[in-house]
Amino acid sequence: MDRGPRVPEQRRAGSEATAGTGPLRFGVLGPVRAWRGAAPLSTGSPQQRALLAALLLREGRTATAAELIDALWGSEPPSQALAAVRTYASRLRKVLDPGVLVSESGGYAVRGLREGALDVVVAQDLSAEAEKARGAGDLAHARTLLNKALALWDGEPLAGVPGPYAEAQRARLEEWRLGLLESRLDLDLEQGCHAEAVSELTALTAAHPLRERLRELLMLALYRSGRQAEALAVYADTRRLLAEELGVDPRPGLSELQQRILRADPALAEPAAPVTEPAAVAVRPAQLPATVPDFTGRTAFVSELSEVLSSASEAEGRVMAVSALAGIGGVGKTTLAVHVAHRARASFPDGQLYVDLQGAGPRPAEPETVLGSFLRALGTADSAVPDTLEERAALYRSVLDGRRVLVLLDNAKDAAQVRPLLPGTEGCAALVTSRVRMLDLAGAHLVDLDVMSPEEALALFTKIVGEERVAAEREAALDVVAACGFLPLAIRIAASRLAARRTWTVSVLAAKLADERRRLDELQAGDLAVKATFELGYGQLEPAQARAFRLLGLADGPDISLAAAAAALDLPADDTEDLLESLVDTSLLESAAPGRYRFHDLVRLYARACAERDEQPPSEREAAMSRLLDFYLATAAGVYAIERPGDRLVDHLESTAYPGLAFDDRDLARDWLYAEATSLLACVRQSTSSHRLRRAVDLLWAAIDLTESGANSREYEATGASLRAAARDAADQRVEARALVTLANGHHLTGRFELADEEAREALRLADAAGDRLPRCWASNMLGIIALYHGRLEDGEEHLSRAIDSFRACGDRAGEASALCNLSRIHLAMGHTTSAVSLAQQGTDMYDAMEHAWKGANGRYALGLALTQCGRYEEAAERLEEALSVFRDSRQRLWEGMSLFRLAELDLAAGRPAQAAANAETALTLLRGVGGEWRRGNALTVLGRALNGLGQRGRAQVCWQEALAIFEAMEAAEAAEVRALLNHAIA
Repeated sequence: MDRGPRVPEQRRAGSEATAGTGPLRFGVLGPVRAWRGAAPLSTGSPQQRALLAALLLREGRTATAAELIDALWGSEPPSQALAAVRTYASRLRKVLDPGVLVSESGGYAVRGLREGALDVVVAQDLSAEAEKARGAGDLAHARTLLNKALALWDGEPLAGVPGPYAEAQRARLEEWRLGLLESRLDLDLEQGCHAEAVSELTALTAAHPLRERLRELLMLALYRSGRQAEALAVYADTRRLLAEELGVDPRPGLSELQQRILRADPALAEPAAPVTEPAAVAVRPAQLPATVPDFTGRTAFVSELSEVLSSASEAEGRVMAVSALAGIGGVGKTTLAVHVAHRARASFPDGQLYVDLQGAGPRPAEPETVLGSFLRALGTADSAVPDTLEERAALYRSVLDGRRVLVLLDNAKDAAQVRPLLPGTEGCAALVTSRVRMLDLAGAHLVDLDVMSPEEALALFTKIVGEERVAAEREAALDVVAACGFLPLAIRIAASRLAARRTWTVSVLAAKLADERRRLDELQAGDLAVKATFELGYGQLEPAQARAFRLLGLADGPDISLAAAAAALDLPADDTEDLLESLVDTSLLESAAPGRYRFHDLVRLYARACAERDEQPPSEREAAMSRLLDFYLATAAGVYAIERPGDRLVDHLESTAYPGLAFDDRDLARDWLYAEATSLLACVRQSTSSHRLRRAVDLLWAAIDLTESGANSREYEATGASLRAAARDAADQRVEARALVTLANGHHLTGRFELADEEAREALRLADAAGDRLPRCWASNMLGIIALYHGRLEDGEEHLSRAIDSFRACGDRAGEASALCNLSRIHLAMGHTTSAVSLAQQGTDMYDAMEHAWKGANGRYALGLALTQCGRYEEAAERLEEALSVFRDSRQRLWEGMSLFRLAELDLAAGRPAQAAANAETALTLLRGVGGEWRRGNALTVLGRALNGLGQRGRAQVCWQEALAIFEAMEAAEAAEVRALLNHAIA
């Protein structure tokens, strides 16, 4: 990694500026500037700035007058050059702090600057730190440091400064910047950010076409993005360009990369983190139980706990109680603790004590009984063991004094049970396991133990079952450990059952565990049972805790917020939080994040079984889910209303009996919707019973932003399909029409226009039959824009005119504005550019009057298209950039990508192919997974045009070939245009 120019004397000078209101700072990575504190200082004429730059960049050394004259004017200085240098120096002295610009040996120097006073030195230090971080394996930190260094550049270095010295330094600093940029892009690829890097590298290779390292990085980024043909085309374009411009071949590294891509070298894949197995621990005689021979994973926890225990045995002596706490029973607390204790035996040569404190059972061990056992194990005669707890604890600490003993206190109930058992003397340590977090155990090092990673879980399963059986059915094995929730106890039980049944295949076990209703029953072998482990914890809950445990287990979402839980439990938020935190302390619930809670999958199944068995009256289960649905619907409706002022959808939704959250801030409202997306959609899917069905479909409609963001579009679509099926079964035309509106909207956004057209027509028919006006408005609007994509312009105009009338009849001005903007697109396709601009402007003005920022961006998008076709490129770019900013802030990835695509089209029309390529590449990255193949094909077509304009003909043809394959598979009209582009390129 290039560290750039060194300026050590300036950076390390110890004196401080003595005048002014702040320290001096200088910038040369852009215009030559100076500041005192935050106030800019005048640096004078270009030649005076050239003198300052020459002194700043001379590493604190003195520059003679002759050197400065040569730096400023080269071989042809003016007759009064020496006098001019002295004048410039005098003027700078008046501006800078005393003692900074000094005269010395007939020359000048800049001295006494604070650390960080010169931007190039800051960049140099950041680069050096990045190199160290990269060498230490901290790639994320190295990348952050390089980004900070690159951010210090503010345009061209030494901008506007004359003279040969400035010109040479300008070239060097720019070369250094490119080197840093290449290093950062290399880190991007090492961290798997290849898709994001393609756009930046495309623009950089256009700006620096002969820089082979950038081409090499682009090839690798494309290959890792699954775009092998484009990667090879980059090589072909590079080879041709080098031959034409320089008469040379690509350097060996580039040629080697091409060959590795051709043979699909596995080493080119993303770097994978190595998986290391823990070293085996020799068994030594002591009270510690034997460590399991198939102990797997937990490498970080083993290292952390071993380090703590080791530090406790050192000379300075620290007694440290360690709580290795799992979220649930069966997570492997004891197994881990025993394993770590065996590893630490060498640090505790005077012995290791162990006791099972029975904290999860009905009769926890009494501390005085445990102390009696410990004292006997330490050599105390029975007759010398005192009777009382206090006396036994005091004698225990006395016996341990001067010894180095490890005490493993397994399965503790609480801190009160543990305190008398702690050694309390230097050189000893206590390792504690418990189902509760011992926050009140003073000085304890707390460790929360979670379930295994998928890799660790599969490794444990394989160790028990055998490599051969697992290798033959790897996917089934992954299904098994996933069904076990990656819980070590469940995995051990499942694997032991399979190991004992040689006629079973892994697939047979996976099928048995796939049935959630019987999964807990399947997870038992001998005296091991997951359900029994959970039963111990459940049996110790207070009635209010047990009710919360049962009812919250009914919700399907991956987690639940505090507010949603309060709704399900019908309790105030403060009381709910106290209950949930107490469940976290008992390990039956996990704190996923501040204000969010989740069950382990198997614990959730157990909670539901308890709800079916214990919840009285049974109707309370239905009531809890109804309150949860009401909460989500009321809150989502409020979010929709604040996002879309003037939109009448909220007036047509089902009423709710339970209130939701209220937001005054759009950002907070939007944050809530995306944070709750998965749980909200899960609640919809659970609400297909007849008395909740109408509220469920209205919740889906109110949360329609989720499908346009792209993050939840597939889950949203699947939820809409399930509601439509339920509506058909219930013969509810109103619900089916609304479900079809959501489905048609999603399919239109993903480019499945035929299916969207069918669904919108059916929604229109059902809405008429049900007398439901708003779905009719939406369906007509969608039919109009779909007709545009199909080229049925007259039909589209008819549908949109009907939609405008219908929205007006409903008093829905936001819907009317949407239809006007869509009608603008129809007029544009018809060649009516003047009316297209007028309609888009009218819709945008309506949105702005309602302060409808997000939909106003849709209006600006339509207006930008119309202005582009009119040749009003500057205005069009302004409107599209405005739209892009709003879509980006609103996390609407589809429309962010489409805005960049339209900007790429505009750049092409305006003769800016490099900018068009960069925008098209970014659009392709954003549209991955959203927008459908049709939009992707259009983006590839524009990218090909831009690349062709840059002379990258090989890569352009690859883009067009991919676009052609997409359009031909869809039987889209755009195939003819792309085919013509390819034919022309080949000819």
